[in-house]
Amino acid sequence: MGRQYREQAAQALILLAARGDYRDRADAGAALARFAALPQTWEPLLALVLDAEDTAVTLEVAEALLRRRDVCGLRLVARALAQADEGRSNWIHTAVIEVFGVSAAERDAAVLICEQLAEEDAARVGAGRLRDLLSAITPVLFPTVP
Repeated sequence: MGRQYREQAAQALILLAARGDYRDRADAGAALARFAALPQTWEPLLALVLDAEDTAVTLEVAEALLRRRDVCGLRLVARALAQADEGRSNWIHTAVIEVFGVSAAERDAAVLICEQLAEEDAARVGAGRLRDLLSAITPVLFPTVP
């Protein structure tokens, strides 16, 4: 029963994301990122990260996907990076810094996920770019050494 409700919620967010107003797209995309494990969300989320009309949508959705700190979110951002124009790439880069600029441990975990994604055909190019963006970050916090 829980999966049915999750799918209905995701479908409602997909419909909201298709609306014309950029605020609706950004809000729906950020919420939809919570459902990124559902295959029916992948293409709508990818389209939102690559939003042709407003970079606020790109930034908001990319940040939400990256905050998942998992394979699903990083895969979608990597796929978007592989297709993004320079403007969208810059906003995705900003999202990467915002999400992974604090903790070295979180950044390093994301780099490892990108290395796994680099072995997937659909994410190879973008995963390499994302790994390079992550590797260039100097986080604020590093683990303490005993």
